[in-house]
Amino acid sequence: MQSHEIKAVIEGMLFVSGEEGIDEKQLMDVLQIDRKSLKFYLAELKSLYESSHRGIQLVETAGSYQLTTKQIHADYYKRLVQSPSSTTLSQAALECLAVVAYKQPIQRIEIEEIRGVKSERPLRTLAAKNLIKEVGRAEGTGRAILFGTTKDFLDQFGLSSLNELPPLPDTANDETIEEEADLFFQRFQQDVSQQHDEN
Repeated sequence: MQSHEIKAVIEGMLFVSGEEGIDEKQLMDVLQIDRKSLKFYLAELKSLYESSHRGIQLVETAGSYQLTTKQIHADYYKRLVQSPSSTTLSQAALECLAVVAYKQPIQRIEIEEIRGVKSERPLRTLAAKNLIKEVGRAEGTGRAILFGTTKDFLDQFGLSSLNELPPLPDTANDETIEEEADLFFQRFQQDVSQQHDEN
């Protein structure tokens, strides 16, 4: 591969790895290049992103590389989250929230196993709305983030505690949890929409 192609592949891998990031060994194994070459390409990408014309940056955290937004643009992201169009939750976000509520603490990979699809974006939306938060780290390799619900979640859903969530059947499995919880949050979403219309 040519230099520009390698950088494009690295950029793509950083994008799909999301908040988990990707470490040097993974990058070298996939690209079949040595550490010196990898460092060169990463430095070039980092320099490219440092331009004021770019909205993302390349950062290294605990040995892993990831793409993040720039702090200087934080006010705009806050406005986006608080805009009227983002008061409602997407179906994907509702499903993720349901799974987190019933199965917390839970890793992203476990949520994705239940839903059968990638869940990074809806989880990011839920965190931005302060409905879920990081509540710890899993044991083992990678120390994956564990998600749980917040006090804002309880307040917005009119619950005093998680014990007030609708009970699941005694024979509940992951699929049942998703279906039952999804129905509950759909009803809630309709109630919220009606309240906004009335206001």
